[in-house]
Amino acid sequence: MQSQNELILKYLQTGRSITPLEALRLFGSFRLGARIFDLKSQGHDIHCRMVSNGEKRFASYSMSTDKASLSARVGL
Repeated sequence: MQSQNELILKYLQTGRSITPLEALRLFGSFRLGARIFDLKSQGHDIHCRMVSNGEKRFASYSMSTDKASLSARVGL
């Protein structure tokens, strides 16, 4: 069984972004910010963008999707 960190990293490596609500729904992660902190501490280049949905504000996390960066992350 893979950890939440591993699942979230693989999800981001596909070029998709993730929000806390998506992380809860997809991976059962109540603390996406903590998982992102863990992944950044391991050296992963993850970007945060604040999104506004009416009166609510939340983070959306993503990784660079350029070919060189993607190849380096997946070991190609």
